[in-house]
Amino acid sequence: MGNEQELLKLTEKLVAYVQASDDKFKRVKESGEKGNFYNEVKPFADEVKAINDRWKTEAVVWVKKHKPKNLYPQQVESASEHIEMVSIQAFFPETSKTRFINYVNSAIYVLKQLIVLLTEDKRGT
Repeated sequence: MGNEQELLKLTEKLVAYVQASDDKFKRVKESGEKGNFYNEVKPFADEVKAINDRWKTEAVVWVKKHKPKNLYPQQVESASEHIEMVSIQAFFPETSKTRFINYVNSAIYVLKQLIVLLTEDKRGT
């Protein structure tokens, strides 16, 4: 059961990271200034990747074990890729706004689905 609590924490952390990436992207688009690779981009992307990698492993295991109706391992995999992409692309004004928004929305959808499932699961038992 502690694993589910850990997965919930990781999922909530990733929601915050994706929202932070979205906010950063809006500021970068407005200013037109790229983020400094070594001072901003790499440290942020590395931090997100560490959480994201742990999350993906645990989320895939959880989804395979519980087989929720509307969440599949492939969705977890692609959400993980999207999270990684937005954590880097947020710092570059030349990033496609439409694609960026689609990645953010897709990742947030999967993360929030998982949060709902994990919190329902806790209440159900």
